[in-house]
Amino acid sequence: MPVHLVAFIPSPPISGFHIGPLFVHFYGLMYVVGITLAIYITRRRWAATGGDPSLVGDVALWGIPIGLIGARLYFDVTTPFDITPRHAWWGPLAIWNGGLGIWGGIVFGALAGAWRVRRAGGSVAVFMDAVAPALLVAQAIGRIGNYFDQQLFGKPSTLPWALEISKAARLNSGMPVQYLKYTTFQPSFLYELIFDLAWAGVLVWLGHHKNIRPPGLFALYVAGYSGYRIFEETIRIDSSAYFLGLRLNFFVAVCVTLAGLIWFGLSQRKPKVVAGGSAVLAIGVLCAVAAGCGNNQPPAPAAGSASVPAITQAGPLGHSVPGYSPSSQRPGAMSSRALAGPQEPAAYGTTGGGPDSSGPATFQAAASPSGRVNSDRSPISTS
Repeated sequence: MPVHLVAFIPSPPISGFHIGPLFVHFYGLMYVVGITLAIYITRRRWAATGGDPSLVGDVALWGIPIGLIGARLYFDVTTPFDITPRHAWWGPLAIWNGGLGIWGGIVFGALAGAWRVRRAGGSVAVFMDAVAPALLVAQAIGRIGNYFDQQLFGKPSTLPWALEISKAARLNSGMPVQYLKYTTFQPSFLYELIFDLAWAGVLVWLGHHKNIRPPGLFALYVAGYSGYRIFEETIRIDSSAYFLGLRLNFFVAVCVTLAGLIWFGLSQRKPKVVAGGSAVLAIGVLCAVAAGCGNNQPPAPAAGSASVPAITQAGPLGHSVPGYSPSSQRPGAMSSRALAGPQEPAAYGTTGGGPDSSGPATFQAAASPSGRVNSDRSPISTS
């Protein structure tokens, strides 16, 4: 009997599971797992510098919710046409429908974390270096949730590792109409997952083997991740604001990459540790400037990008900082629970069959003036 090898990554058969009347989405569950692991890693890295591990819990207690608020604000400002439900007053607050911008989460979460560390008498710069690799690990785990929600995919592809996207997910993604006839696409979520873990390893290695002044590792985290996003924004086709023919987040990624590199250079040249808060504020300003460049995407509720909300927690620092002695750090506690949203009666990819061969003529969807498919029921993902 001949053996047929699957020449693509199949779409997931389910997007979550039931616990009593609640429906738990794998997408949200992966966030919880990522945050939990990031806190564990950060506690170990922070303790390795002589810091009080209990401070990590206090930072998480404040940084995570404030980071989520910042991520949602970034999404609402840069992609207002993707807010669902569009006509409800609480639409901009409906985080359970998806829609988070990672740079907003990083800026708000980092500022909240810096406030708690400074208040406890610790070194903000050293803590930022401790948290940097763990942030990447959390983001990587969050990308697994993008697979189950069939989000964060790129252009059509016939590569052996191409990702199958179900018909329902293609319709809800906001992709240009001409791409609807394809069934397999670049697995952008997988590319980012691999990069996040690899870059986290690089940061840990640098911390152990190179004399990097704090917050140099965090600056490299910002520059490295944003540099990767420059590539990712060139292959994604889901709903987005555009400026000068390119996705808005492409320009944001370029600006933040440059800011991270400049920040790293300055932090290594100064004789004293550069204060983390002012540098993060500078990055936030650059994000805001880039986000305000323009938005020529006509209002059309759509979805399909995906990313991990930026969290401000991470793990053990690979090197000690001479002369550093934290004082009077306040212990904090962190508790988390999986948030379960309302059940989706028709989840993406409820069957795990192979790619359908139907052409665009089989789709009953209305295209917006920009040539993108509109859908009022599509859950928006993170970007």
